[in-house]
Amino acid sequence: MDNTILKLREETQAGVMDCAKAMKDAGGDIEKAKQLLMERGAAKASSKAERKTGSGVLETYVHGGRIGVLLELRCETDFVAKNETFRELAHEIAMQIASMNPQTVDELLEQEFIKDPSQKIQDLVTQAIATTGENMKVERFARFEL
Repeated sequence: MDNTILKLREETQAGVMDCAKAMKDAGGDIEKAKQLLMERGAAKASSKAERKTGSGVLETYVHGGRIGVLLELRCETDFVAKNETFRELAHEIAMQIASMNPQTVDELLEQEFIKDPSQKIQDLVTQAIATTGENMKVERFARFEL
């Protein structure tokens, strides 16, 4: 397998076949291939938006014993709820809530990601949907501060 395809897969977490197709369509330009994968991931995510999210996780995060977050992140199946990609997404979103104190889910989704301001939280969710093939949504959260 081509090293550029492996590198693209490592950086984007997209499937091998999706990476190979994107590299071919981008004429070997890895940055253009990343953009194609993002666009295609958004299209995949929007096609799954109406699917029910009957599973998920409750993620907790406590920062310095002074700020606590409880997040309900939903997905379609228990299989994905146990997936490392999904678990990591839940943790990243909980840290975002602790740090940025959004008041609503919509506000949270529009915030710039604290670890990468070029992405919004909605972009992270969209990428995870494209990677796992299941619909996901931030159902609700609570943030507590002493």
